[in-house]
Amino acid sequence: MKHTISVLLQNKPGVLSRVTGLFSGRGFNIESLSVAETLDAGVSCLTLVTRGPDPIIEQITKQLHKLIDVIKVVDVGESEFVEREMALIRVKAESHTRAEVLRVIDIFRGKVVDVSPKSYAVEITGPQSKIKAVIDILKPIGIQEIVRTGTIAMARAKKS
Repeated sequence: MKHTISVLLQNKPGVLSRVTGLFSGRGFNIESLSVAETLDAGVSCLTLVTRGPDPIIEQITKQLHKLIDVIKVVDVGESEFVEREMALIRVKAESHTRAEVLRVIDIFRGKVVDVSPKSYAVEITGPQSKIKAVIDILKPIGIQEIVRTGTIAMARAKKS
């Protein structure tokens, strides 16, 4: 089962290594990892996506809580949440394909962020399924390069 885990941790050297070591030590792959400072420069928010049986992931999250520099661990997938990923895609944009590339990017509410005589660099933001759909459509046109961020996630606010 897919798990999206959010970890608040002290922004110190070696902390990320200890967190990821818990997963690799148990033979679990981290599919996506994103980390950045929060409003407090001394605290970072790490978001990671992994797959595994619920009891094993629960054991890993309990062990994450025990790490000294970890402040809070939440499996955001246990409640409603919003997730996003960003991709920068360099796609061929020759004279006969430029209009088609622009239409595709417009349909997916993307942006052209760089233009060269033979290519466009485009930015797409959204859930992983949207990024995959754009890539699938642009592949036949000719993708030259892809750079993706990891998934970031936030629990939805309570509506009451």
